[in-house]
Amino acid sequence: MHRCGWAAKPIDIEYHDAEWGVPVHDERRLFEFLILEGAQAGLSWTTILNKRENYRRAYDDFDMERIAAYDEAKKAALLADAGIVRNRLKVAASIDNARAALEVRKSEPGGLDGYLWSFVGGKPIVNSWSSYREAPAKTAESDAMSKDLKKRGFRFVGSTICYAFMQAVGMVNDHEVGCFRYRQV
Repeated sequence: MHRCGWAAKPIDIEYHDAEWGVPVHDERRLFEFLILEGAQAGLSWTTILNKRENYRRAYDDFDMERIAAYDEAKKAALLADAGIVRNRLKVAASIDNARAALEVRKSEPGGLDGYLWSFVGGKPIVNSWSSYREAPAKTAESDAMSKDLKKRGFRFVGSTICYAFMQAVGMVNDHEVGCFRYRQV
């Protein structure tokens, strides 16, 4: 069975086979991926996958309302939590992003889900790469998403992060055409 070349370690294989590229419309999960992709900046995705359960625990299972209400004591607790990436800017951004996501939820038709999926016209973009190395780091769609998210107060949402987010949540199908998941998602 052939799978995308980047999925080599057991945790990567499990994630690839079960989640990566599968369209997500649940707002909590979309928000989770926004936070995790931002946390990944400068690190490997494997590192983040290894810390994912710790993130779910530390961030109240990515409940946007709870995260938006975090105070200085909770921020300090997050910065002391060795189970997550303890970067002051990333922790602060996660709280700001929860507040911004709640504003999007209230102001946009379709809430956070409808807003994020609008950048791909509401349906996945299907690419046809023979190798994962052919996939771009960013696209016009991820550029537009990044620009608009930043305008709304989101942080750690550069175009490359947005494209990785789009891949993760199935907005783009970047599975290799020979990968067994390509036609499944």
